[in-house]
Amino acid sequence: MFSRFRRLRHIFRILPKIYPGTLNPLSGRGIHVLAARSSASSFNLSDSVYRSVDLAGFQGQRYSTVSKAKRKQRSEVDILSFIRSSLHEPKGPSHCWLNMVADSKDLFKGDGMFLVLVGEYVEGSLEANLNTVKMFGKAKALQQRHPFLQVLALQYSKSISVNDIPTCLLQRIFKEYVTFPILLTNQNIFKMANMPCYIISKGFQNPMIYPVEDEDLKVLDKVIHDLNEQNDKEANVHDTRSNWVKSTGAIKEPDVCSASRNLLFSFPGCISVEESGNRLFLSDVNHHRIVVVDSNGKILDGIGSSPGFEDGEFENAKLMRPAASFYDASEDCLYFVDSENHAIRRADMEMRVVETVFPDGGKKNKGLWGWILDKIWTKGGVKLQSEEFNSESFTFPWHLVKSSNNDLIVLNQSFQTLWIIDLESGLIREVVKESSKILEICGQMILEKCIPLRQLPEVWLQKQVGSNFTFEGISYAGLMSSVATCQDHTVFCDAVGQTIVKFSNVSGSATSFQFSNFGILGLPYWLSSSLERVYTLDYAQSGIDLDHSESFSLFPGRVDIELNVDIPQHTDLVEQPQEGCIWRQARGSAAEVSGVESKAASSEKVGVAQQWYDEIDGLSFSSPQEETNTEVESKPPGAEVQEGKVRIDCTINTSPGTSEVIIYAAHYLRLKKNTVSHDDSQEKKASMIADILDPKRKFRKDLLIKLMMMSNRDLEELIFMRPLHARVKFNTRDHPKADNSKDIILTDSSVKVHITL
Repeated sequence: MFSRFRRLRHIFRILPKIYPGTLNPLSGRGIHVLAARSSASSFNLSDSVYRSVDLAGFQGQRYSTVSKAKRKQRSEVDILSFIRSSLHEPKGPSHCWLNMVADSKDLFKGDGMFLVLVGEYVEGSLEANLNTVKMFGKAKALQQRHPFLQVLALQYSKSISVNDIPTCLLQRIFKEYVTFPILLTNQNIFKMANMPCYIISKGFQNPMIYPVEDEDLKVLDKVIHDLNEQNDKEANVHDTRSNWVKSTGAIKEPDVCSASRNLLFSFPGCISVEESGNRLFLSDVNHHRIVVVDSNGKILDGIGSSPGFEDGEFENAKLMRPAASFYDASEDCLYFVDSENHAIRRADMEMRVVETVFPDGGKKNKGLWGWILDKIWTKGGVKLQSEEFNSESFTFPWHLVKSSNNDLIVLNQSFQTLWIIDLESGLIREVVKESSKILEICGQMILEKCIPLRQLPEVWLQKQVGSNFTFEGISYAGLMSSVATCQDHTVFCDAVGQTIVKFSNVSGSATSFQFSNFGILGLPYWLSSSLERVYTLDYAQSGIDLDHSESFSLFPGRVDIELNVDIPQHTDLVEQPQEGCIWRQARGSAAEVSGVESKAASSEKVGVAQQWYDEIDGLSFSSPQEETNTEVESKPPGAEVQEGKVRIDCTINTSPGTSEVIIYAAHYLRLKKNTVSHDDSQEKKASMIADILDPKRKFRKDLLIKLMMMSNRDLEELIFMRPLHARVKFNTRDHPKADNSKDIILTDSSVKVHITL
């Protein structure tokens, strides 16, 4: 009798509930899924009050037989309530937030769509780490697919100390570029589900639970899409199928990455080499650029300007975490993976143009004119084709190899998916997910790419993020794109030490690159501002700290501004800032006159519009001889300054009224060896660098110290960038009159501003 009653209960669980005038049938697949889950002990369905599952066109609802009194006693949203209660406290007795964004406190005020990742953190567990990678990857893909989606993560572990954030978890956030908030807790709150799962809800009402191992991207994508369509407000505003990538303004940077962005490199993850041309291509992943250097460390070029997805010239092209690359000598082109844009891009090294090979294929033989037409008709943007979204979709590629038959072999970081792309057509030829078949297709290629790793000490490899990953017996396969051979050296991307190291194949000694010519990199994207932003936003709203502000009262005319900057104590200037590292802008009743032209400029009463026309006239009527002389006379700023000081010059023409000159500059520094004791610990050196880079934000400072402490490298060799943000304001009076009361007197002025960083 008991067995019959038990069987009857299972039948009622999978039967549809009939509402007046409606019928929601379950398909055979739905019955199979629900039945499989009903037998899963980890979900404890016997005490579940309400569960809802919506799987690709069919809907199932499960109800328990407990009384209504018990339903009221048991909370349905234990996990969500815990998150809500801890939202306004960065740290508590049993929790700590990572990647908490400024507007997170407003997350729970509306009835938006939420995706909560619930997982268990187990230190040293490879399986647990792989589960975390899968969960984070799916969540990031869904967040890009549905910009309205609010994503949060909960990581539980008995061993987590909220006062000591696990280093390997920081590494995971840094490597995976996790932008959503993560809540760490050592309090066992697994009352809804005691296994890794996704929770999807609308305004935290009637949450739906999906186990990690059972759910495909296609299922989660459809649930979010269908649930969003039920709300007319959201459905009318957002087109969830239009594009993968958010607009540049919507891209948020993880706090962990923000803390380290002023290092010369932020997660230098991949490298490739052109032997004949003596060029190395470094993927500065979290700076969203590729840096081209020679074997001596001289920076030759930079590909990419800021995070986003846009083709164009190197200075204007936008990338999103570029990864592996290879150089094609026959085309003089660099092919590289644009990981977060889910694309393959090509950089023409002669034309200095970036274009998309996949998924916007077919551009290969269009030439310059075809590229110009594409720029005109697509308005500089790159749109991906709308495709069915599932586990085989081209998401987060990382490794890239060119096969003998001209195909592109692309792998994700975990080697769980292989895509074979036809280079000629720009289409995916095959998708492989079985490990044995992946090994059969490209195992030899992976092995050959890993051969240079044998030259590196084991301790170096073990320190790297994910270095313990072994793919089908190939040790450290995850580092295959981080190493290359250049002449008599093995070049390695130390993604933990944030630097590039070369090992001599003869002596085995390791030396760091001595990088130079930083002006090629220009001003970092997080410092440079568009004219519209400069004119409409105050510096307090820009998110960039102001180093110096000073006001002057002068007569109209030409004003020569000299900024004398003292670099921080205990640091050395790697090189004087070049023009490419300095950005000047005058607004109000002043026009900035740059370079040598300022010396010959007249002190007429001139406005911004007149200055613009004068510059056009100068370009139109200047002779080649004049341009040559200008280049010869030009000197870099600060060429004749004292050691430890920087001089930045700026000249403006002013009219009566108020005006302001805004100056940004990038100073590349390292710790001074003769003032830092050899007995000083790594932690003390890391703390000194963190104080220089981010003195006002203690939480980010702590994160930065932890990141720098991961490496065994001497921190005195670490190059970092100290930005300068100065504003000089002028209150310009009326022109003084001559004795005849008709003519005006022209005035030349000069001001000196002293700044200590």
